[in-house]
Amino acid sequence: MAGAIIENMSTKKLVIVGVILLLFQAFAFMVGGLIAPSPTTPVHYIAVKCVDAVKHRQESKWFAPWGLNHCDKIESFDEDKAKKIEANNIVFAVHIPLREMEMSPWFQFMLVILQFDIAFKLYNQIEEGASVTIDVGLAYRDDTFSEWTEMAHSLEQRKLNCNFTAAKTIDNEGRYYDCDPMPFMELGSVAHKYYLLNIRLPVNERKKINVGIGEIRDIRLVGIHQNGGFTQVWFAMKTFLTPSILIIMIWYWRRITLMSRPPVLLEKVILALGISMTFINIPVEWFSIGFNWTWMLLFGDIRQGIFYSMLLSFWIIFCGEHLMDQTERNRFSVYWKQVGPIVFGSFCLFIFDMCERGVQLTNPFYSIWASDVGTELAMAFIIVAGICACLYFLFLCFMVFQVFRNISGKRMSLPAMSKARRLHYEGLIFRFKFLMLVTLTCAAMTVIFFIISQVNEGHWHWGDYTVEVNSAFFTGIYGMWNLYVFAIMFLYAPSHKRYGDEQSSGQCITGDVGGNSGEDIQLTTTVTHGDGPSEIYKLAGKEAQE
Repeated sequence: MAGAIIENMSTKKLVIVGVILLLFQAFAFMVGGLIAPSPTTPVHYIAVKCVDAVKHRQESKWFAPWGLNHCDKIESFDEDKAKKIEANNIVFAVHIPLREMEMSPWFQFMLVILQFDIAFKLYNQIEEGASVTIDVGLAYRDDTFSEWTEMAHSLEQRKLNCNFTAAKTIDNEGRYYDCDPMPFMELGSVAHKYYLLNIRLPVNERKKINVGIGEIRDIRLVGIHQNGGFTQVWFAMKTFLTPSILIIMIWYWRRITLMSRPPVLLEKVILALGISMTFINIPVEWFSIGFNWTWMLLFGDIRQGIFYSMLLSFWIIFCGEHLMDQTERNRFSVYWKQVGPIVFGSFCLFIFDMCERGVQLTNPFYSIWASDVGTELAMAFIIVAGICACLYFLFLCFMVFQVFRNISGKRMSLPAMSKARRLHYEGLIFRFKFLMLVTLTCAAMTVIFFIISQVNEGHWHWGDYTVEVNSAFFTGIYGMWNLYVFAIMFLYAPSHKRYGDEQSSGQCITGDVGGNSGEDIQLTTTVTHGDGPSEIYKLAGKEAQE
């Protein structure tokens, strides 16, 4: 009888396919390690202190730290000139990028971290639980002589978390607090060449606005953006892999539809996995180079979430279909206890993302990390997500162990067979076990990548902007997903090759091994005829144990 390609392809050809896939996997890591630069770059800025001579200004005016029409500025608040200026007339101006540089759409996004330099004064200390009210505006332009165009304006609050390690005495006045960096701004696209931030710290003693926050001397910013070289390598990978997965998916489904029976559950899930891989592969990011699509970060998170949920669900069903008996197989409803939590977790990821990046579409200065409650929720979410990912992997290992135990129980019947048939089934068992181990390896790498990605994003928001994942890890994991999906669709496609006359005579391991029982042993769940499943599938299931 005909079976899946993993059953009927010769060992030599399978080894060749495996070596080719392994070489592509090594190439994916090498692309990131040898060609692509680091994924992100931090750039440090110090705000220039500009003076707004007009009190209670009504019209909008932008203060540039340098260039044409630069502002009237002061170097330090200790200057005699500065002592005559009220705090409400100080505008902290930051030009992004630095002099003689330009921003580029290839940078994809921009995350800005803010940190205050606050000097200790015995009679102007930071109060417990103090918050800073920030009146901030963002403008852009695409040349050095045009007027600035407002992009966003907001009144934000950020809680100060500062420590003073020395003794709070008059001798230590002028020394700086150790203040934690705080999230400030995130843009989902970098469509313009120049950006300007104007930051005011309005003071109103009657309303207790910016009172008890110490003596702020300087404002430091760190701008983090994706490297243009990494973006180009990433886009090139997506452009190459999209048609590869699309072609193998069409070829796989065409072979399924040519059979005389309807597709079984696992075949449908493999197709869905291929569709989700194609969805995340499609390089729509190319449009972000020419269009100011600020929603691309959110859209990318949604695509990745769909793929995560599909991949995790596939592994559960893939193992489950090799454990269920014949009456339970091919029914999606039996997996609701396993797939349900995956879908729920993905939905929670979506809600969490919408609560931050969804709001940032209209207000780039919003951050869920800005409040105590938001920070605790975000931290709890990252920790719970990491724990759930680890528990999922342990559960998947348990399912694979059960599959291996079922197969090992059947191997006791192999010695009673003829040598040729015994070698045939031992080969099938080895191939299937090897594929399951590859699946576990892929699952482990996926869980590690998910946890590191979440922790890395958290470190950005906490201000530890030096934390970064090597480019090779990103390109390697992305290549691994594509190669795994490609291999699954190729190996589980129905084969047109028929195993020899002896093997197709209907000899069965169960019952009378030397006789004809009318059924064969299967490891895969692909069914090539209406009279029964293929070989690997039945051997792995409960039916083979009875």
